[in-house]
Amino acid sequence: MIVLGVKAADEGTVTATVTVQNISVSVADGGVTYGTMASNTSKTTLSGELDDMQTATNDGNVTEDFNIKGKDSDNWELADTTASDQYVHQFCNETDDDCSSPPTSYTAMNEDSYTTLDEDIVATTGTTDFHLQITTPNPSTVYTQQSVDVTVQAVAAN
Repeated sequence: MIVLGVKAADEGTVTATVTVQNISVSVADGGVTYGTMASNTSKTTLSGELDDMQTATNDGNVTEDFNIKGKDSDNWELADTTASDQYVHQFCNETDDDCSSPPTSYTAMNEDSYTTLDEDIVATTGTTDFHLQITTPNPSTVYTQQSVDVTVQAVAAN
């Protein structure tokens, strides 16, 4: 008679890894100075005017979509059309579109919600170049410098 040894239990190992998702965006150069402008006039960041294109960079570790929105100043309301103390702030994605002929390819920003800046899934370390255009109120009742901030948001791409 032959008796074989039988193991009561056996163990195996599963190696599991995980990477925490990091969603991050930076904007260079991050500042635009439109200067002094007359009422109801427009100015862009194109090379023929301010020559100040902005670049959003995916600083995260996953592919991202970029969104953008504007903001009211202390005295001006961001709107789709100019009016008394209402200004228009628009953007154009230079990476995907031709921004050389405003307002063609330009989209108005609003304060209440984000608008898609680039949904072409920006890869890690990828960039999106964009231009801005402002149109001052018609008329303005305020003649001091106004800060008209723009926010770029990164979200994980689907």
